[in-house]
Amino acid sequence: MLGIREAVPADAEKLLEFTRIVGSESDNLTFGAEGLPVSVEQERAYLETVRQDLRHVFLTVWSGEELIATADLFSSARERLKQYARIAVSVRKAYWGQGVGSWLMEELLKHAEGMGVRYISLEVRSDNEAAKALYRKYGFEKTGVYPGYLCIDGVDRDCDLMIRKM
Repeated sequence: MLGIREAVPADAEKLLEFTRIVGSESDNLTFGAEGLPVSVEQERAYLETVRQDLRHVFLTVWSGEELIATADLFSSARERLKQYARIAVSVRKAYWGQGVGSWLMEELLKHAEGMGVRYISLEVRSDNEAAKALYRKYGFEKTGVYPGYLCIDGVDRDCDLMIRKM
């Protein structure tokens, strides 16, 4: 049985392990098998900051004790930027195609509505058709391309900018 909840500082070690796992399973992320370049203590501090920030939510999906997916929604507190938010979603490969991404998107959209966000943006590899189909399902439209946004094994990869108007 899968469960979803906001990340807490005690999740720091599992979250860093999760980034190494998903980074090794997919070339669709901004990091590889090395995961994120932060210590457990830095991750704990970050997660505490997120929990206190009303303009940021970091969701985790668990299968028992196994972390299988994360989703991040963040918006600026600056008056001129608070109508905009960005999202990022990562799912373990074993759970692709099982509705986990859809579940997370629905939760993120609820949070965005509660924040009063009017636009949500994301970046996705231009050749990642499965992810783009998920985002289109939730009303995201391609508005541009970041040429060479990711460099994977020495090869530049384009990413699409997708935006949803709430």
